[in-house]
Amino acid sequence: MTGFKTARVLANEAVLNGGVSTLVYPDRRWTNPFLSGSGTKQHAINTAFLNASGHFLDVDARAGYYSTGWGISPGMVTPSPGKGAFYGIADVDNQGEALSGDNNYRLHFPANVPAKLFWSITLYDAYTASLLVGERPFPSLGSNDKPVKNRDGSTDLYFGPSAPSGKAGNWLPTKPGRNYIAFLRLYGPTEAALDRSWKPSDFERVK
Repeated sequence: MTGFKTARVLANEAVLNGGVSTLVYPDRRWTNPFLSGSGTKQHAINTAFLNASGHFLDVDARAGYYSTGWGISPGMVTPSPGKGAFYGIADVDNQGEALSGDNNYRLHFPANVPAKLFWSITLYDAYTASLLVGERPFPSLGSNDKPVKNRDGSTDLYFGPSAPSGKAGNWLPTKPGRNYIAFLRLYGPTEAALDRSWKPSDFERVK
């Protein structure tokens, strides 16, 4: 049990191995264990969790990852424009507080989400890393669901115990009393995703 709890803490760390950042963007709280640092294309870890720059097995990153997921695709580690997938993981809001099913949040996507195929955001229980149990059998929302866009082409998504008025199509329900993590996946990411010129907001609490 202690080992599992340690791995779950490692999974949510923004800095590993004495300074390697897992932040996807320098001014956001999204993380990805495969990145060697925010704002770069360099990847520190391959599918065997070998650190390319330090030539060592990245045990911390591997333990954290496998407490959340059970498999890895090469497309997750070395995305190419229009191929593979781009991942972002959020476990805290813009203030650094753990995402809670008791709170209401808004997530803003600028226009032209850089996903050639489709994008999705899926919620998982922060402790077990299983799909968040709640009102929906599959707690995910994506481009295939056709959420309503704003006039400028951007999209606002909402998360909380109940849907905000008139926003049900852009809302994912959460479970009070449970913390959760959110996985953003861009399938077939384009250059704007890979060079970080497009970036989502952090989760922001709303009333």
